Amino acid sequence: MAGRRWPAVALESVSKSYGVGEVAVHALRGVDLRIESGDYVGIMGASGSGKSTLMNLIGCLDVPTSGRCLLDGLEVSDLTDVELSYLRNHRIGFVFQSFNLIPRTSALRNVELPLIYARVGRVERRERALAALAAVGLADRATHGPQQLSGGQQQRVAIARAIVTDPALILADEPTGNIDSAAQRELLQIFDDLNAAGRTIVMITHEQDVAAHALRTIHLSDGRIVGDERRAPLPPAPLEAAA
Repeated sequence: MAGRRWPAVALESVSKSYGVGEVAVHALRGVDLRIESGDYVGIMGASGSGKSTLMNLIGCLDVPTSGRCLLDGLEVSDLTDVELSYLRNHRIGFVFQSFNLIPRTSALRNVELPLIYARVGRVERRERALAALAAVGLADRATHGPQQLSGGQQQRVAIARAIVTDPALILADEPTGNIDSAAQRELLQIFDDLNAAGRTIVMITHEQDVAAHALRTIHLSDGRIVGDERRAPLPPAPLEAAA
């Protein structure tokens, strides 16, 4: 239909199993989920609840055993490996708990990697990587390697790498798990700002105070959605009294 606006993510009766027969593990069971563009979603649940499987499906790292998984109206199961690779590199940014930075490689070079895979020219690549580092407050750490950065700084480099391709969707898997509380506050402010700028964010977390930053919280248990809560918008700040 002309002019139809697709949700950023749509899962329809999605199930995912690993193995067959009596040893089969049912990671997701008939999940229906719709995430609109510009939303900020936290996904919570105990270990084994299906959080990581759900994230892998949304991130096009896996396909469902049954049901449909769509990103911006594109059914993931219908895409070729080349098309999936393009989708992951251009339209999705990934942030992991373990940072996944390349050791003994500068922050700048780490951030440039997705652009190298996308065959972006060297001059443009450097400009965009420096801009991404500046966006997370690390312009002055561009030449530092991961071993010269704190855990919080390494995670900010990982976020810069995730946003350097200007993706509409950012997937974060326990991004605050390996950093201290001060770095966590800085990191969550970056995610808040990215969402305010219009990016869709889906974040796995087991921490309630982290999930509180999301506009919507989804709870998983035994592969099923058992809770879906939306936070009320924050009230506007009071106006300054006239002088």
